[in-house]
Amino acid sequence: MAWLSEHNLVSAISEAGGFGVLASGNMPPAKLRQEIQATRARTANPFGVNLITLNPELPELLRVAIEERVSHCVLAGGLPDQPTIDALKQANIKVILFAPSLALAKRLLKRGADALIIEGHEAGGHVGPVSTSVLVQEILPHLEEVPVFAAGGIANGKMVAALVAMGAAGCQLGTRFVVAHECIAHANFKNAFLRAQSRDAQVTAQFDSVLPVIPVRALVNKGTQNFNSLQLRLIQEVKAGTKEKKAAQLELEHFWVGALKRAAIDGDVENGSVMAGQSVGLVNSAQSVGAIMEELTSLLR
Repeated sequence: MAWLSEHNLVSAISEAGGFGVLASGNMPPAKLRQEIQATRARTANPFGVNLITLNPELPELLRVAIEERVSHCVLAGGLPDQPTIDALKQANIKVILFAPSLALAKRLLKRGADALIIEGHEAGGHVGPVSTSVLVQEILPHLEEVPVFAAGGIANGKMVAALVAMGAAGCQLGTRFVVAHECIAHANFKNAFLRAQSRDAQVTAQFDSVLPVIPVRALVNKGTQNFNSLQLRLIQEVKAGTKEKKAAQLELEHFWVGALKRAAIDGDVENGSVMAGQSVGLVNSAQSVGAIMEELTSLLR
């Protein structure tokens, strides 16, 4: 939800009784500060900030989050180092981490996680290898120390209620909120979601283990082909020793950030990246955030 989970959408979600999270993406620190302040100006309810661990400006973004006294921070994009977790906890900020397996979930608890998100393969954007339905069975019965939130392939209140009944503290959704009236996504981007079938949201492949790639789920288009071409070029550069592996991975990440903006903000849904979860096939109409929240939570009362 980089570029889209900004102050308008986040404040609307928090105002409607949810917990909005600002997606910092590749924001410079000054922009993140502006977004936090703009969100706070629109809602007095809690909201969080998502930081990407691979971001080279992470220390500065971390400082902004601490100085702005955000209440919760979601760390994504890789396993965060201990100093990052410790810095947040010392500032009394709740730390939320992604756990793709039970073993890693237990390790993250020891490292100080205050809550966990288990995100299945059905999700949009960067995804793990295991489906939501399997992860919740593997993890939820064995973790009671902290709240655990389920994500990936969730689109309606029946699924939310079922996951809560299984032990989830709640659910994280992205795809469903892209077509919310309060979301700033370009009309072309929203229409692509409304037209798409679940099978249209496919995951990118890793071509060579020399360059590990976190899979990304998006609607297949020319942007997907461009990513594949970039990956093949970077593999050759890494093998030739002209580019370090970490630099190549960062270039791939920058590709997705730029390609997502091209589609989500500029409206180029053919050449940009239309990141979407498989639940996109269940998104059939544009609604207000309030209406979406009402449908998602109606069975929990």
